[in-house]
Amino acid sequence: MWLDTHCHLDAPEFLSDIESIVERAKHAGVAGILLPAVRAQDFETVQELTHRFKHEIPYLVYTLGIHPLYTDHASEGDLKTLEAAVANAKNDPHFVGIGEIGLDYFVAELDPHRQALFFHAQLDLAQHYQLPVILHVRRSQDMILKALRQRTISGGIAHAFNGSFQQAQQFIDLGFKLGFGGAATYERALQIRRLVQELPLDVIVTETDSPDIPPAWLRSEQGRRNEPAFLPRIAQVLAEIRGVQPNSLSEAVIHNVSQALPRWGQLLNQ
Repeated sequence: MWLDTHCHLDAPEFLSDIESIVERAKHAGVAGILLPAVRAQDFETVQELTHRFKHEIPYLVYTLGIHPLYTDHASEGDLKTLEAAVANAKNDPHFVGIGEIGLDYFVAELDPHRQALFFHAQLDLAQHYQLPVILHVRRSQDMILKALRQRTISGGIAHAFNGSFQQAQQFIDLGFKLGFGGAATYERALQIRRLVQELPLDVIVTETDSPDIPPAWLRSEQGRRNEPAFLPRIAQVLAEIRGVQPNSLSEAVIHNVSQALPRWGQLLNQ
């Protein structure tokens, strides 16, 4: 059984054939997918998709948040919308946290101050409701760590992790797991591969970030999207890098997810 801890099933690239996407994932052995919202206008969509397909993917879950790439076009009223949505979802067993939130210092034109406003407000919301967070940490690890240390956050996942070992350990010390996916399938991704190989197995979770971060083999296949059905093949590469059997990695990920996102763990242990 495989868990995809980061997949944007609500992306426009998927909506025309979402049933086929889900069916392929199911047949590939993907039993759980985390669908993180990225904009206020998507909150109802991620909830609807989760409940629509939870019978095909029994451990399909979602989080609610405003992604840093969308903060320039978000309003502060969206934060009120988020708080209301979280309050309404707190009794939904398929709602597991706040996300995708964070900071992105790779995209130069994004306003860092506006990013910070939304990020800190969403961390405060997570602290208030004692919910874990799904973090976007692109070239922003140190500033995110600083913000986390100012609060009592219930852990979560630093997705698509590509920081240093020292930064990784700081996230781990704060109760976070680290997400790895298609980027590790590139032989030139030496730092990511070293992290996969040398970090403790009990901090690693698997993800696709589909339709983004395509694995290496898709680069040569024009027009093909990344999708959750590719997770087992990505995980096979991670297991080979790690030097473990795929089933050992799968078992570790289930355990790690249960620790990072306890509400998801409750579903997994039913």
